[in-house]
This record gives sequence, C-alpha cells and structure tokens, in this order.
Amino acid sequence: MKQKFADFAPVTIIIEKVFMPELLPFVDLRIQYQQHAVEIQAAIARVLESAAFIMGPDVAAFEDEFARFCGARYCVGVESGTAALKMALLALGVGPGDEVLMPANTYIACALAVSQVGATPTFVDVGDDYLIDTAKIQGALTKKTKAIMAVHLYGQAADIDAIAEIAKRHGIKLVEDASQAHGAKIANRRVGSIGDVGCFSFYPGKNLGAYGDAGGVITNDPEVAERLRLYRDFGQKRKYEHLTKGDNCRLDTIQAAVLRVKLRYLEGWNQQRLSAARYYDDRLAEVGITPPIRHADEGHVYHLYVIEIPDRDSLIRRCNEQHIQVGIHYPVPIHLQPAYSDLNLPPGTFANTERAAQRIVSLPMFAEITAAQMDRVTDVLKRHLEEIGVEA
Repeated sequence: MKQKFADFAPVTIIIEKVFMPELLPFVDLRIQYQQHAVEIQAAIARVLESAAFIMGPDVAAFEDEFARFCGARYCVGVESGTAALKMALLALGVGPGDEVLMPANTYIACALAVSQVGATPTFVDVGDDYLIDTAKIQGALTKKTKAIMAVHLYGQAADIDAIAEIAKRHGIKLVEDASQAHGAKIANRRVGSIGDVGCFSFYPGKNLGAYGDAGGVITNDPEVAERLRLYRDFGQKRKYEHLTKGDNCRLDTIQAAVLRVKLRYLEGWNQQRLSAARYYDDRLAEVGITPPIRHADEGHVYHLYVIEIPDRDSLIRRCNEQHIQVGIHYPVPIHLQPAYSDLNLPPGTFANTERAAQRIVSLPMFAEITAAQMDRVTDVLKRHLEEIGVEA
C-alpha cells in the first residue's frame, strides 16, 4: 500500500544561523564605483563608441588636467607606475654605471626601475616617519650618484626641500615618486611638481586609481616631456619615424577616461581620508597605540594608515577571524630580497627600516570608510593588546 506524503508526521528542521561578521576590506573599490557608476560607464562608453583605444583624445585631456592639478606644465601618461619611474630615469639620462639614492623602506618597483635602466639602487635608512632620513643622504653620495629618488610614502610628503637642496648642491637629478601621494602638499605645492620629474602610479587601489594598470610622469621641462613621449611610443614622433630606441608604455584611452572622471573627486576623497585618519588617531590613543606621525594636515593624503604593533602575527590572525583585512607595507625590505642579494647588504644594514618591517601593519583606509568600521578595527586592536599584556 502506497503511503502519501501527507501521512508522514511533519518534521521541524532547525538550522542554526552562524553569525559571520561582514567583511571589512582593506580598501573598498566597489563602493567608490557604485557612487560614480553612471559617470564612469558613460566615459567608458564614449571610448568604446569612438574606437580610439590607443592614444585617443582622453589621454591628452587627462594629461592636461592632471598636470594642472599638480601645478606642473606637462604630464605624460604611461602604462604603470613602474614604467613612469623607468621612463623618467631614461629621460634624465640615468643609465649603466650610475647610482640612484632611494629610501630603504619603499616598494621594490623603485629599485626595479633603476635596475631596468642599467643603474644601481643605493639605499638610505628612514626616520620615525618611515620617510628617507635626509641627514643620512650626504653620507650615501658617491661620484657615481646620478639621481635621488624621493619617495612620498603612505601619502605623506618627504622633506623635499632639504632633498632638493642636496641634489642642487651636488648637481644631481631629483626624481619624486608620488605613487602613494596623489594631491599631497608641502608648503602649498603639490608633490611631484618640485623635482625634475614626478612619477605616479594609478593602480586601482591608489587615491586616484584606474581600472587596471596606469601611470604618469609630470615635469616642468619641455625637453624631458618630449623625451618621455618618445620613449613611451617606440621612440617615434611620427609613425615609422623612430628617433630613439623607445618602448611601448602608452596609457590606454579607457584608463585615461576613467581617471578623468575620478580626478574631479580626488580632493574630496583626500579630505575624507584625512578625517578618517584623525578618527583613527583619537581611537588609537584611547587604547594605547601611538598614531603615525603627521607633519602637516594639508600635506598628508593617507593612502595608507600605518602603525607599529607588538606580536603582529597574532594581531593579523585575530583580524582574519573577525573578517577584517589588514596589510603589511613592506614585510621584507628590498636589500634583504633574494632579487637584490648581489648588493651584499646583510641584515642590520638599515636598522630603522628592518625594525619597521617587523612591526608595521596597515589598517583599512579608504575615503568611504565609516566610524563604525574603524571602531571594529580599534576594538580588535584593544583586545589584542589586552591579551598580550600591554596596558593602555
């Protein structure tokens, strides 16, 4: 005899809901896109309709707009921040046999660009602000030094006036790496506009980010600008007329179109980042953590918010458990990377850089971050310090 489904006694199935905290991303690129999707989609559609995908009108328009924003005469768009550094060094005549000074605490792209033009990176230790220690530059100079690369790190300007004075006195070039400092100022001047060249990355997570790799170089020297344009486009001024041995490092039109939209909001986003940093400062002081050094409010655009913390690995595990993304910039200094073992710089060579590499952690930071999200972060930091026995 067949049994009908209705003959069975009803069974109540209880599904226990496991609470999972919402992910707090290190940087939230979705929310920024959602807020400006209509403008960005229109800009991309304009490029698609024109089919001017390489060196289209948006490239020249962005170059003009970004140069004006930075207070520079020229901007040359390229494919990435690394390409910007490499092209800038080439345009300044840096090559085999030359040395380029740079901070030991920076991203490896700075050193790679130097290596790619045949020169040698020479490192200088940093101070408590993680920026190049200007007092140590003089001792690192040699007869082979052709340029100083001043890196405006985490969104804060290096002491560019002191560095510029050293460069001028010794007749060497000054390259500003402003890849983490779009819109940052020092003495009311935009970073990147003070040296011989200023280099920018527009990687998606930057304060001004494209939707892929992109970069740019700014300068006030028309001859340098012209050399940059040649190098990025096979060394040609006109098609099939190659004046020098160039490269293919052009900025895609779609990326330029996206950047034009986003550039209009950069000032506001930077102000939001500064407001968020002030909130972090206050909360961290409450739990007994020293906030990062800020030399001047107007100068810092907080691409990253970096602190030092004891027992960092334990903190990162706790953050992962609470679905909070944090970062480390940078866990292994360049001089200790296998790629640069040929420089023979053993552990202990740059004490401040190496100490920071053991202790620093970058907290979630983006223009749209909320007080509630920052409270989540600082609450985890507080519990971490309590568990390892550090009192506020």
